Amino acid sequence: MSSPIPVIVGVAQLEQRAADPQAAKEPIELMIDAVRAAAEDAGSVALLGADSVRVIRGIWPYENPARAVAEAIGATGAETTLSPYGGNFVQTTLSLSAVDIQAGEKDIIVLTGAECGHSQAKAAKAGHNLAYQDIAGAPDRYIAPEMEMRHAAEKAIRLGRPVQVYPIFETALRAKLGHDIDTHQQHIAELWASFSAVAAQNPHAWLRDAKTAQEIRTLSDINRPVSHPYPKFMNSNSNVDQAAAIILCSTTTAQRLGIPEEKWVYPWAGTDAHDHYFVSNRDNLYSSPAIRIAGSRALEMAATEVGQLDHVDVYSCFPSSVQVAARELNLDTHKPLTITGGLTFAGGPMNNYVMHSIARMVELLRDGADKRGLITANGGYLTKHAFGVYSATPPEQPFQHADLQAEVDALPARSVVEAYTGTGSVEGYSVMYSAEGLDKAFVATRLEDGHRAWGVCNDRDVLQDMISQEYVGHQVRLQDHVATF
Repeated sequence: MSSPIPVIVGVAQLEQRAADPQAAKEPIELMIDAVRAAAEDAGSVALLGADSVRVIRGIWPYENPARAVAEAIGATGAETTLSPYGGNFVQTTLSLSAVDIQAGEKDIIVLTGAECGHSQAKAAKAGHNLAYQDIAGAPDRYIAPEMEMRHAAEKAIRLGRPVQVYPIFETALRAKLGHDIDTHQQHIAELWASFSAVAAQNPHAWLRDAKTAQEIRTLSDINRPVSHPYPKFMNSNSNVDQAAAIILCSTTTAQRLGIPEEKWVYPWAGTDAHDHYFVSNRDNLYSSPAIRIAGSRALEMAATEVGQLDHVDVYSCFPSSVQVAARELNLDTHKPLTITGGLTFAGGPMNNYVMHSIARMVELLRDGADKRGLITANGGYLTKHAFGVYSATPPEQPFQHADLQAEVDALPARSVVEAYTGTGSVEGYSVMYSAEGLDKAFVATRLEDGHRAWGVCNDRDVLQDMISQEYVGHQVRLQDHVATF
């Protein structure tokens, strides 16, 4: 007897733009609405009798949101599942769900997630506190444990927000490419303009007014500097109220429920791997071995060459993440690297963006026989990665999933000096802004013995120079975490 074949049969994406944030629905309500909409998309309310409900962790306080969703849709006996934090975990959860269906352990699985950053921001501005439901209890299953993502050396200088870290990757990559600052700024502005153009054609995108490269790179009242080299229009946009849901089942169940085959999209292959958890330990700051190894393996298992991909969505929290992935996977940058418009323009609902990219992929693949799509997912600081290959055409072999962690772990790692006094060479840096203007720079430093150390520069004159002149490769002196030039 052949194994069950997993298939996506229902997807939904929702947004709300409530004028009064206190009247807005909270995330759990949006999740429930999205799941019902996904069942409606499939044309079968019977799918709401799922045997597993899987929620992607958000910034909300719910302890077991899957239980509230399951009870609301009538799946009272369903297994409840929760992921850790991380933008990779939508794809990871979907891959594990496909494995569970193929193994016969589950038959109908619901994935959902939501965030209300837009309502929260409006409420905070008005001085209101949005009170969310108390959903207590522990889920039946956790997808994976929470992991520490910051080295003690990073904590010592208060380096930890993505907006501080991804620009460091960008400056390191800029130097690796041999671009001067102006050339590289135009390069990433054009990249982001191509994402904005896609968002303008995506009915689910939060920002659908296409912006030019000039608008994206030019500082203005609506495009303030955030962290060199990124103005606001190059940052992930979490001020969105968005929800999504995906429903998977076996093809046998889909047939039994009368779900038409033109709704079906098959997961062909999925992979996972993470780079060294601490940025401090990475061999360099401009590449990702985990993307190269796990992404290539996903395509190999799906018997798909890069040139055979019809649709690609590269995780796009910041321009550096897209460029690194494109380089590692040899993606053609003259073709669109997003199907949504990315986290700046389509919207970045924290950890749940990839549910929107997969849902959009399903919509596009339903319209094209024999087409194939690649989803990339990223969590942490270009740390945790997951990949999925999809098609509306049935795969020639069962769904395959692989964890490539052992291969990544075998690669070189750097040692870190937590408190270093002496000189070194700048590997990468980010210059942060505050409401008063230039604030400080985080400086990654390569020492003569190959170790890495960190410093912070607060000299306003140096900061001004760092945004107009290339500092990667400059000599820097560190003392008690203070960087001087």
